[in-house]
Amino acid sequence: MHERWKCIGCGACTAVAPEHWEMADDGYADLVDSRHSQTEDGILEEKTLTPDQVDENQNAADSCPADCIHIKEKI
Repeated sequence: MHERWKCIGCGACTAVAPEHWEMADDGYADLVDSRHSQTEDGILEEKTLTPDQVDENQNAADSCPADCIHIKEKI
């Protein structure tokens, strides 16, 4: 999941996983092909990942200085 309201637009996620992340016109990152929902805090982006997508997106989360990308295991 991507807590978009915390994004600082550094582009680290797009650098390490460009097939999953892109910079939007407003200068902040978007998770490609994700579901968007409005929360009290801002826009939340969510996407179900295939097993082969987890490592690349975990690298994006690890590189994010804003700590706004979270990989959660589906229960």
